[in-house]
Amino acid sequence: MKIEPAAPTVKNPPEQFAGDVWVDVIAAPHDDDQRMTVAAVRFAPGARTAWHSHARGQYLRVTEGVARFGQRDGTVLEVYPGQTLYTPPGEDHWHAAAPDCFMEHIAMLESADDPAGTTVWKEHITEDQYAGRSADGATR
Repeated sequence: MKIEPAAPTVKNPPEQFAGDVWVDVIAAPHDDDQRMTVAAVRFAPGARTAWHSHARGQYLRVTEGVARFGQRDGTVLEVYPGQTLYTPPGEDHWHAAAPDCFMEHIAMLESADDPAGTTVWKEHITEDQYAGRSADGATR
């Protein structure tokens, strides 16, 4: 048994995030047979991820603020502190803070057989996607 060393907070890269987003790793694999990673991720108001998917799915537990999660069909879910969102393996999605508050969630996921394939990053979301509007301007 051991106390894990503290890792520095890291700002996430603009290739995968729009706005200011920081991550603190809580747990990461030590051995080849371990897969679980857990991190606290903090989003500034309106900050968001690009579209992405996870090989083995992901759990996101909102701990502060209001989170928005988007799906390819245009659905945008709002999730509040104490709620956990599950995204199945391979499902494209994005996560973000609502425009008027910081948001923090605990991200939990397992590595793929090839750790490089754990998360597949795609294009940035549009303002309409973030707002939950369809191409014709209607709100979903």
